[in-house]
Amino acid sequence: MQQLQPRSFNAMPEVVKNLLIINVLVMLAIPAVKTAFGIDLQDKLGLHLWLAPDFSLYQVVTTMFVHGNFGHLFFNMFTLWMFGSVLENIWGGKRFLTFYLLTGLGAAFLYSVTSYFEILPDLRLMDAFLAAPGADTLMQFTQHHSFIVSEYINYDMYRGYMGFEQTFNQFANQPDNKLLLNDLTKFVHDYREYFLNLRTAVGASGAVYGLLMAYGMMFPNQLLYVYFFVPVKAKYLVVILGVIELFMGVQNSPGDNVAHFAHLGGMLFGFVLMRYWKSQGKGYY
Repeated sequence: MQQLQPRSFNAMPEVVKNLLIINVLVMLAIPAVKTAFGIDLQDKLGLHLWLAPDFSLYQVVTTMFVHGNFGHLFFNMFTLWMFGSVLENIWGGKRFLTFYLLTGLGAAFLYSVTSYFEILPDLRLMDAFLAAPGADTLMQFTQHHSFIVSEYINYDMYRGYMGFEQTFNQFANQPDNKLLLNDLTKFVHDYREYFLNLRTAVGASGAVYGLLMAYGMMFPNQLLYVYFFVPVKAKYLVVILGVIELFMGVQNSPGDNVAHFAHLGGMLFGFVLMRYWKSQGKGYY
């Protein structure tokens, strides 16, 4: 197996450096823009599900440059610098940036598809009620859906949900009351949009996991030190991380706000792209 090394190593190659700068600047801009203009950049630039009212096509790219907090940013940028510098020195800036963006897009694609199928049963319940409002379809919806409403996320929706519960209890005793049914229908319509908008992914993790995949394929026996003191060969680390992300993604535990399938998407598209380059005789591993 060919082991490639850069002709002259640059600890901070151009594309990696600029990616680091952009990500840090966006992170610093988030609170400043929120304070000055009342605009939530995380919400505007993060990736929403394509069905969501707040979705815009540009988000499939901008989501790679927005992070939830400084810990999230530090981990991704440290990994980008650590592995991205090696890969850019070998590939050159153009090919490295192509790989980085394509794996990030792959992460967005797999995250969006898996998220859609995760919430599809809930959407079907809502749509069934909205298509035929009535006691039966409302009961099916409320019995099989766990409402995700918090005053800390959206206070207006929280108040609306409190009103919905009160109206629902009244409607249970007056199932023929059209005015109550209209109020319930309006809330479910608004809640459906709110529910879709809750699915927002941010971070460069998908692209970073793609870089890990590429590094593991190019330098499979290179020792990497997990937590700085546990030595693991790169190929094994990639497999371990992939299995963990798949397990956590399938588990879909309540309260887990990590986009595990975005990480897997970055790894999968990274693997496919590396294999494609090899089939084209690029000789990158």
